[in-house]
Amino acid sequence: MKPVFSSQLSLQVHLPDDETFESYYSAGNDQLISSLRLSAKGQGEACTYLWGAGQSGRTHLLHAACAEATEQGRQTFYLPFSIQASMSPAILEGLENLDLICIDDVDQIAGNPIWEEALFHFYNRVLETGKASLVLTATAPVKEAGFLLPDLKSRLQWGVSYQLQPIADEQKLQALQHRAELRGLQLPEDAGRFLINRLTRDMRTLYDVLDRLDKASLVHKRRLTIPFIKETLHL
Repeated sequence: MKPVFSSQLSLQVHLPDDETFESYYSAGNDQLISSLRLSAKGQGEACTYLWGAGQSGRTHLLHAACAEATEQGRQTFYLPFSIQASMSPAILEGLENLDLICIDDVDQIAGNPIWEEALFHFYNRVLETGKASLVLTATAPVKEAGFLLPDLKSRLQWGVSYQLQPIADEQKLQALQHRAELRGLQLPEDAGRFLINRLTRDMRTLYDVLDRLDKASLVHKRRLTIPFIKETLHL
């Protein structure tokens, strides 16, 4: 796990080492990924607003952008607004001096006047400083996200906006096999379809199960067959 944080702040968020652009199954999001990779290098849009349904891979892409920027020696900060109840808006102060700031679930503060005003002023500082690239994610486009402050809504619409396309059911097998290959595993088609048909179909759950199977296969030195999967997962 890699800690990614500003030395000015007490919050430290550890990012998964395996959530990179290479491990993300694009599923029709190639233009978005290209844009985020440019942002990670400091060559892309100043502000990017990315929205999509839950479990669509928004967090993975932010982790990937931070990982790529960090590899190039750039200062990054990943901030999940899903835990904003345990934070103060003061956490945004000074972040505009970094190279890449990724704010996850920005719509979690929609309707909170104190947080909305703090985010508005932070956004302005990012634009005025001109150093940082800012990437924000949400579950809905700006107009439908529930923000109350008109000036904030206006600012959030200044940058580029992308809708994250979810992985279709027929692509989930390829996505699982792609993740398995990155781990040095072979996931046969019949075993992959068994997992998809027997488990919930959201990719976060499927990837977590694949991680569990990976560890079990190393311990028991067995391939990912349907009998082994049944035995390991007690299905």
